[in-house]
Formats: sequence, C-alpha cells, structure tokens
Amino acid sequence: MTNDKAAIKSQLLPALREGLSVIQMIVFKEIRAQLARKRPESDPAHLSRLAGTITNELFGTPNPEEQFVRFRQEHWGTIEQELLGISTENPGLRAPITDALRVQALCDSQEGLGDDASVLARADALGILVRDRDIPLPSTFMTMVRELGRQHNLIIPPMPMDAAPGPGMVH
Repeated sequence: MTNDKAAIKSQLLPALREGLSVIQMIVFKEIRAQLARKRPESDPAHLSRLAGTITNELFGTPNPEEQFVRFRQEHWGTIEQELLGISTENPGLRAPITDALRVQALCDSQEGLGDDASVLARADALGILVRDRDIPLPSTFMTMVRELGRQHNLIIPPMPMDAAPGPGMVH
C-alpha cells in the first residue's frame, strides 16, 4: 500500500466510526423517546439507561462495568422485548441500522478486530437487518449520517461561505 492510500485509509476508518456513533446516538434517542411514550410514569434516568443498554446490545457493544452488567441482567426481558419491537415500532431505523452495522463490521475487519458477523446475524434474526439493501459506499454512508444527524439535531450543517465577508471576519 502506498503512503497516500495508507493516509486515506487512516482518515477513512475514524470518519466511518464517527458516523457509526451518530447512528448509535439517533437509535438511542429514538428508543428513549419510544420508552418514554410507553412508560410515562418511569424515571427518565432509568429510561435513558434502558435505552443505552438496548442500543449497546443492538450494536454488540455492551458496557462491561459491573453496574451496567447487573442492570442488563435485571432488565433482560424488557431489553429483549424492545429489541424484538424495533423493526415494527421504528421501521425507519432499519436502513440506517443495517448500514451502520455493515460499516461497523467493515471497520472491525480493516482494523484487525476480527470478522465476527454475529451482530449482523442477531439484527437479521430480530427482523431489523434489511437483507436486500446494498452495502453502502463510505460517501453514501456519510451523506446519510449527515442528513440524519441534521434531522435529529446532532449535527449542525456547515454554513455557506459568502463572497463578501461580514464585519469582524478575519482573513
């Protein structure tokens, strides 16, 4: 691999990982909002922890800290039910989750973290994975991430540059 290709690859994987994190935040926000609608009497902190655990489970990234391991064990029934309901209760998340999980698998493979397809298989078993969806090109994935991030107020789009700078602009 040439130095130019290595430099591009070294910039691409972190950018894709960042995009993956944006999708995870969107999934978290949507699940938390859904839980709040289903359980309006529940403590918001509990719902946030539950939404975080569900999101981590979906992406195969459970938190190893003891308090979170215990929380996951104590609420496994609810977590599993919510995972099973994602495909029907949040059908608009299926495509972004599919793309994010595929990009995650690609990044893991490129970074030497293994070729474990169990997260994809689990999403498929839950009815979340869109099988006939093309694997996204990095530019397509990042475009989707930017648009969804903007829609969910997680990303502020860049401001267009004016030909005439305003007062106080430094050149």
